[in-house]
Amino acid sequence: MSSIQLTSHRDPEPLDLAAFEKLAAFVLFREDITYDVELSIAIVHIEEMTELNTRYRGKEGPTDVLSFGCDDPCPVDSDEPVTLGDVVIAPDIALSQAEEFGHTVEQELNLLLVHGILHLLGYDHEEDDAAEVMQQRERELLSAYADQV
Repeated sequence: MSSIQLTSHRDPEPLDLAAFEKLAAFVLFREDITYDVELSIAIVHIEEMTELNTRYRGKEGPTDVLSFGCDDPCPVDSDEPVTLGDVVIAPDIALSQAEEFGHTVEQELNLLLVHGILHLLGYDHEEDDAAEVMQQRERELLSAYADQV
């Protein structure tokens, strides 16, 4: 059984955090994660995301989602869950991107969550071929999730 911890650094938090947890569990299931994992999801203000993006990626300004995988290797006792990592999402950026791309904020936030989790599972988009594979998997997961809910 996987453990998903959701925290919001925004007060009050208008987002449905339970829906995020449900989507995260769905992605882990569909990615065949059959062992126990711990996943942390943080919802942050744009200022915090800007600081994280600068500190950890050396990039100026905010970004929409960051993933912080466990340092390799992730040693655990046999009865403890594997720490998958952290996904950090900035809803303010998602709002502007949703408007730009012509879809709902919920769709954008769901995409960002799936994107972040896939990074933790080893997907990347550094090369065109890898980006295509990752984007296709995002579409498949989001479509399957939409069919389920």
